Amino acid sequence: MRLLSITRRLITLSTSKHGLSKSLKQVDIIVLSFGAMIGWSWVVLISQLMQRAGSLGAIVATLAAGGVIVVIGMIYAELTAAMPEVGGEHAYSLRAMGKTSSFYCTWAIVFAYISVVAFEAVALPSVLTNIFPRLGNGELWLVNGTSVYLDQALIGALVSILITWINIRGVRIAAMIQGVVVGVIVLSGLALFIGLGAHGEAINMTPLIVGGGTGILAAMALVPFMMVGFDIIPQAAEEIDLPAKKIGQLLVLSIIMAIVWYLLIELSVGMLLNDGARSTSELATVDATQAAWGRTGALILLLGGVAGILTSWNGFLLGGSRALFAMASSGMVPSFLAKVHPRYKTPVNAIIFIGILGTLSPFLGRQALIWFVDAGSLGLMVAYIFVCVSFLLLRYNEPDMPRPYQASGGKLLGWFGLLASLMMASLYFPGMPAALIWPQEWMMVIFWFAAGSLLYFYPKKVTL
Repeated sequence: MRLLSITRRLITLSTSKHGLSKSLKQVDIIVLSFGAMIGWSWVVLISQLMQRAGSLGAIVATLAAGGVIVVIGMIYAELTAAMPEVGGEHAYSLRAMGKTSSFYCTWAIVFAYISVVAFEAVALPSVLTNIFPRLGNGELWLVNGTSVYLDQALIGALVSILITWINIRGVRIAAMIQGVVVGVIVLSGLALFIGLGAHGEAINMTPLIVGGGTGILAAMALVPFMMVGFDIIPQAAEEIDLPAKKIGQLLVLSIIMAIVWYLLIELSVGMLLNDGARSTSELATVDATQAAWGRTGALILLLGGVAGILTSWNGFLLGGSRALFAMASSGMVPSFLAKVHPRYKTPVNAIIFIGILGTLSPFLGRQALIWFVDAGSLGLMVAYIFVCVSFLLLRYNEPDMPRPYQASGGKLLGWFGLLASLMMASLYFPGMPAALIWPQEWMMVIFWFAAGSLLYFYPKKVTL
């Protein structure tokens, strides 16, 4: 009888209140969050940062927008430690503002996550063409003047199916694979940093700033997409086997690690490539490594870029599926998305749903990459606005709520986070430096929120 009692207790400890596996440890949290944030952006978006703002301008933009993300991360850390529940934003906004606000907050973050998953599915075959130049066979159609090739689309689709399968098999397996792949990224990044010390020249940094303040603002608009990923920790909070306060601390630490990583990458590229090389480069990080170490160095960095795609892809599929699962559990979206796999204790249908979208996205081709970046960034900032409002409302209305991790600055921090998030969101509107493109990017946003509204305001009892 005693053995049976111990067994039952262990089973209880290994699953969350929603029946999810509670198995993530400290290292798992760091590699999931850090790996999701650095992803492929450190290879593909550095060129655009520097072209918009210059070498020093890109660093200033990263520091400024990164500072805002740190503030938002501290807000997340307090809320996550206070409410370590699946779905993160869903739980905070539901408690602070009610069901409808919670729906739009969580729907916005799901949109951002799916945008990243789609981005990575398109980016993978694109970067592989730099390693295997013969890729690009079987032209299917044109998307905005750019050809979509069958072999590239199939590579993205097949890897999407594989990553979906891994996530269904269990969060622990996904985290272990994430750890290995993050190791590959760090090693490839070291090749670039060592190249900076051996071959970097300060004269290459000129011009330091391009476009003045407008250029820096345009570059800042890219940074939220680069930094999204720390909020995977709140999404999977019920699956973390750590004290609540520790979860909050790890969340903030992972953001600081990612900011330092991006700053080192930008400094390396700025000092290894001159302005002419940066302005014509699509993958400045790769070209900078090649300038330091030749073709072999470039290939090493490309492998790190592929690893980054996989970490980001894996992390956002994990986070997005938990957000959908939480919404379905609260009756906001069809109930079949709340199904838990009987053996692996994962939100199987939510994972499959996002996996299907990721599998289809490579058929949009390379032109869709920037669409996903811009549209997803707006969705992300909308979610951050809701989270900051939730933080403030809970601080005012529930001052005695247990807060194992308390963000320094209290309400003042919340107001700063809210105003900064509103400012960042405004960058994507017409007339601003990073305005979304009409019709492609705005139609993605409009369609997503219109479809979500239909799901929310009409009967949702769908079974599968």
